[in-house]
Amino acid sequence: MNAEVHKVGSVLDASSSKEEQQAILSILDQNKNVILDLSECTYVSSAGLRVMLYTYKVAASSGLNLYLVGVSKEVREVMSITGFEHFFKYFDTVEACQNQI
Repeated sequence: MNAEVHKVGSVLDASSSKEEQQAILSILDQNKNVILDLSECTYVSSAGLRVMLYTYKVAASSGLNLYLVGVSKEVREVMSITGFEHFFKYFDTVEACQNQI
């Protein structure tokens, strides 16, 4: 399956969400699935959650997928509380994701 890795920085919030969203959408525009590497991301704000949900919906509408990799316990907890966790497939590493998709 054709997928490209996009690595997110340590924080996905209002200050970085626009840039991150544009980067993810540019991968989807190439008709590629996105492996969103969150292994270095320790904080996701509501703006960051919106980016993930929006790009998930864009991917799904195009028959593509957005996979999440290396999601920290703290970020996963926020996603669980908001109900966002059910939209995504999670993997521990990029390699594990690439091997299973």
